[in-house]
Amino acid sequence: MRRILILITIIVLGIFTYLYFKDKSDQRAALSQATELIEKEIKNVGKLIVTEGSFAQVFTYKDSKKMYLDILTANKKALVVVNAKVTIAYDLRALETDVDIANKTITITHIPKAEININPDIEYYDVTQDYLNQFGASDYNTIKKRVMVSLKKKIEASDLRENAENRLIAELSNIYVAVNTLGWTLKYNKTEITNSQELKNILD
Repeated sequence: MRRILILITIIVLGIFTYLYFKDKSDQRAALSQATELIEKEIKNVGKLIVTEGSFAQVFTYKDSKKMYLDILTANKKALVVVNAKVTIAYDLRALETDVDIANKTITITHIPKAEININPDIEYYDVTQDYLNQFGASDYNTIKKRVMVSLKKKIEASDLRENAENRLIAELSNIYVAVNTLGWTLKYNKTEITNSQELKNILD
């Protein structure tokens, strides 16, 4: 009878040991699968996001030069027409993340800044210039600088930057959805992200 009890005890312990290690093995397999899915989603997000816009403006450039004890004035002017193509890009291939498997946490450690590229096409019309005050390289450089300053103000006043940020947030939200679905935690540095709005807040 005693041998039977010992045998039963051994069998029961064996079953519990098997189930324990099988459960641990299943957990490791599930954790590994979740990690692979999240890393795949992060890889899918890693691309170049480009938002494009077009801007136009017209202004008159004038310059006067006093000569001969301010008796004479030499003038020059031109009608300047600008058509510019603007792109705002986020290179998410430069996105940096840290995967903490033990704590089931994905931490975004670096979000690349927006890259703003302005390509102006500048044309000159109705150019007039006096012999003693003609257009030169400095004039064209001055005009280009003024054009760039004006375009940057137009970009900031437009919804182009906001549209670019919305596209960025949409991509980062894919990581949040994947992480949240699998029961993991998403952070930006030390800040926990619990919804898409918080992704927008960290960009402001």
